[in-house]
Amino acid sequence: MIAYHYPPLCGGSGIHRTLAFSRHLPQFGWQPMVLTVHPRAYEDVGAVPDGRDVPVHRSFALDSSRHLALRGRYPDFLAQPDRWISWWLGAVPAGLRLIRKHRPDAIWSSYPIATAHLIALSLHRLTGLPWIADQRDPMVDHDYPPDPRRRRIHAWIERQSMRRAAAVVCTTPGALSELGLRHPHTDARRLALIENGYDEASFRIAEAAAPAPARSSPFKLLHSGVIYPSERDPAPLFAALARLAAERRIAPETFRLLLRASAHDDHLRALMQHHPGVAGLVELAPPQPYHAALAEMLDADGLLLLQAANCNSQIPAKLYEYLRARRPVLALTDAAGDTAATLRAAGIDTIGQLDNADDIAAALMRFLHLCRTQQAPLAARAVIDGHSRAARTGQLATLLDHATHQDMK
Repeated sequence: MIAYHYPPLCGGSGIHRTLAFSRHLPQFGWQPMVLTVHPRAYEDVGAVPDGRDVPVHRSFALDSSRHLALRGRYPDFLAQPDRWISWWLGAVPAGLRLIRKHRPDAIWSSYPIATAHLIALSLHRLTGLPWIADQRDPMVDHDYPPDPRRRRIHAWIERQSMRRAAAVVCTTPGALSELGLRHPHTDARRLALIENGYDEASFRIAEAAAPAPARSSPFKLLHSGVIYPSERDPAPLFAALARLAAERRIAPETFRLLLRASAHDDHLRALMQHHPGVAGLVELAPPQPYHAALAEMLDADGLLLLQAANCNSQIPAKLYEYLRARRPVLALTDAAGDTAATLRAAGIDTIGQLDNADDIAAALMRFLHLCRTQQAPLAARAVIDGHSRAARTGQLATLLDHATHQDMK
């Protein structure tokens, strides 16, 4: 398993996907071995979490922006296809040594660090081992990556994975459809959907640590995680809050929006100043450890999800954690996107348009009424179980079985 996102790295939803796969695969008959970077390549390092024993091998890797820059600048070729291209130099020889010693049956690699796919491609071509490319989100779009040279390199890596990998995996139906449209001659049987999910063991730890819910005023609506100014623009939400406050339909005594770990607090403060009355309704909070974040979800009166129409083929990873927390969810997103479709399939219809302040105001007031009357929809237990990381790992194991025992070309 070739992955940049792995402990002791802190932060990023990708780490939970890879970590869960590596921990749950043995129960499906697969023994994982992880090839990742030396910890020096990480900007934020924490403790390695307790868990099942997974062999982890770390190879040479540098972050060009921190280790190879002179006065903050470094040559462009040192960041193609990303800032960790030096990892390729260390990982290919290390991977060959591991393959010769342990004789693995397959190679798996994870985007969004494109160098991981480049390493897997090299090892696949040198050894002939079947390769599964966990693409997750699209590697390219009409304006992504913004740098044209990087976009060309990403496109080349994607073409190689579509040509050579035994399976290419996406996390949403929309991303899978877009990938098929970009490569219409690829056998559709080699395209697979494995969504993100939640980790049940982490929730059990959070539940043990979380205090018993004490519902009281004000109503606490929580958004946990990054708020991108373009992909999750909260400006219409703040406009709706300002209007509802002016109409005295909500007030600081009865309603509180908690934005945890937004990563763009300065941008949010500027928006709050632009909308009178919002500052008293909104609280900005710093990041906190993962299990504490889950405990906060369990304690919230409601959970807020933001996803713009330009991300219709993406689903925030926190959606699955929100479902598992079994707290009411208010989603501000495009009704035609994968996020809304996933919620509707789970029986949740408390959805409003993120780009429409009028619709947000109506959706919020309906949501508050449903919560206060204990009528807000929650996902059924069977639906929630199907979104667990263990269930997703079972899907990966099935792909590995096919890749190693059947001709998928």
